Amino acid sequence: MTEADDFQRSALALLANRVSYPRLTEPAPVGAELESILLTALRAPDHMMLRPARYLLIEGDARARLGEVFVEAAKARGEESEAKLEKCLKMPMRAPLVLVAISKNVSHSKVPVFEQEQSVASGLTHILLALQVSGYGGIWRTGDMAVSRIVKERLEIAQHESLIGFLYIGTPVGEAKPLPPFSFSDYFSYWS
Repeated sequence: MTEADDFQRSALALLANRVSYPRLTEPAPVGAELESILLTALRAPDHMMLRPARYLLIEGDARARLGEVFVEAAKARGEESEAKLEKCLKMPMRAPLVLVAISKNVSHSKVPVFEQEQSVASGLTHILLALQVSGYGGIWRTGDMAVSRIVKERLEIAQHESLIGFLYIGTPVGEAKPLPPFSFSDYFSYWS
């Protein structure tokens, strides 16, 4: 067994066992460690090297302001329930760091917008894997807030850009949910 074989087995095990952590607490990675984790996103497939991704890091008191934006967006879509508005207010407080992933949707004759969005989404997967291997956790959320015109405006996301999702980052609380077994034949088939 070579060192390369050990690395391959470890990498495949990480990929096969990636999980989301819905319950997160302090600390989130900081400084050089955070930068090295986040920079993995830039190794995602990127046709024509357009670098379509940009990210906003939201931490500390800025998370409370994001909660206020979520409440404003919920009210604009007709939400009146105090319980649901309170939930919106608290959403950004679920983790010490919230990363907002944005696709810049660069105009290019060979690279359509959907491909750029997929590149940014792939980058989020890289970050989730890097978090897990570094002892942290994350969960990628979308939903109403990711498509809200108000949220995009308040976060200064241009009309032509896409909000790909919110990645909540921190230290996992408790154990990850057990992974269900997958059957190859349920998802893969040979076309001929």
